[in-house]
This record gives sequence, C-alpha cells and structure tokens, in this order.
Amino acid sequence: MRPQPLPALGDNYIWTLDGPAGALVVDPGEAAPVLAAAAAGLRPAGILLTHHHADHIAGTPALLERWPTLPVLAPDDARIPFATRRVGDGDTVDLAGWTLRVLAVPGHTRSHVAYHIDGGEGQRILFCGDTLFSLGCGRLFEGTPAQLLASLRRLAALPADTLVCCGHEYTLANAAFARVVDPENPALLRRLEEAEAMREQGRPTLPSLLAEESAANPFLRVTAPAVRAAVAARLGRAPADETETFAELRRWKDGFRA
Repeated sequence: MRPQPLPALGDNYIWTLDGPAGALVVDPGEAAPVLAAAAAGLRPAGILLTHHHADHIAGTPALLERWPTLPVLAPDDARIPFATRRVGDGDTVDLAGWTLRVLAVPGHTRSHVAYHIDGGEGQRILFCGDTLFSLGCGRLFEGTPAQLLASLRRLAALPADTLVCCGHEYTLANAAFARVVDPENPALLRRLEEAEAMREQGRPTLPSLLAEESAANPFLRVTAPAVRAAVAARLGRAPADETETFAELRRWKDGFRA
C-alpha cells in the first residue's frame, strides 16, 4: 500500500496510509481534505502528529469531533493538547496494522519527531514532517544547526528504498536553490526534470525516494566537494567543519530568491 498525499492549505500535504485496520492520517493541518477523503471511502484509524505547528495539527480537533475514539500520537509537547499518546525517541507503536518506529528529529522545532515504517522491500515509509523535504530541509525555528544536521543524518541512514513523505510541496523551489549550490550534479538534474513533469501534470512530486535525496539534496551532501566549495565561496574561506557548512547553507537558503 502506497501513502497518499491530500493537498491542504496551499502547499501542505496531509498523508494517509491505508492498513488492514483502517488508515493512518498524518499531520492534518485542516480537517476538510480528510473529511472529503472519508466521504470517498477513507476509514481513519489513527492520527500521527510530527510537531506542533498549526499547519500540521489544526484540523485534529474537528477530526476528533467526527471520530472521538481516534488515537492521536504526538511528541511530548504541551503545545499539542489533544494527544492521546505521547511518543518519544525509540518508541514502537502498532497502529492500523502498521508498526511505527518513532525517531526524535529536533531542529525545525525542539520536539519534532518522525515516524518510520519498515515493512520490508517496497513498504518502507518515512513521515518526516518539516525536518526533511525533497531537495531541502526545514528552517531552524527552535533548534541549532548541529541538531538539525544530526537529525537529517539520522534520516539519511534509513534504508535507501524508504519513501520520504514530507509536509510540503516545496520540491521545485528547493531545486532552484540546489542548482545554484550543486549545478553539475546529474542526480539533481534528473530529479528536477522529473519534478517539473509531475507538476505540469498536476501531480505531487512526493513521496520521493531516500536514495534520490541522498544523491541530490544538498543538505544531505555537506561533505560533497561541490557543496563545500559553494559554501566556501560565500564565506570567503573554507568552512571549519560540516556543521558550519550546513549552518551557512541553511542561512543561504533562508535568504534565497530564485
């Protein structure tokens, strides 16, 4: 079974994943897309929340009005008041016929988590919220560059065939920045061509494949000579280490305009 993105709030995705006992619903920033999917046959069996930002949780109360007994998994953060179960790093949860492993991935927010499903070949799935995007990563709102870099490395160490289900349709905007940083990367150029074709057809560019991200996403390639050289050119010197490379790359992206 393949995860399905429900467009929401302009550029968000609410992810759904059918299982033997119903569907997981991930980061419902609004309720309407989920209610519409339910009218077409979706049977929610549980809600997964990755972090506290409103565009990822605001639809949850309305979904609980419709399905009051739905379990709601969320990180231990008082800014998410409607959790029925708090989860943390290393927890394993069985829900809707899936076994979920919880990974702490701070950086974008201090309490951000991701959920990984390893169902074997063809069934490895990562719900990573706003930590990892296709060809990009989340902004640093509450964490440090070292924290977010460590979180990204943790995700990059998952099996290469993992499907990456992130929270926003940012692929083309991220690709514009990535091409400035790493313009000769053939994996990046392939991914850009693929993403452009998908958007022209009105299709999501997600989920992406973790192997593709590892080859094309500059935020996962801070040790690559081309990425280090681009950062060095901005700094006017070689970066001191991988954390400085990442920190400057993130600052550069924050102010980037295509």
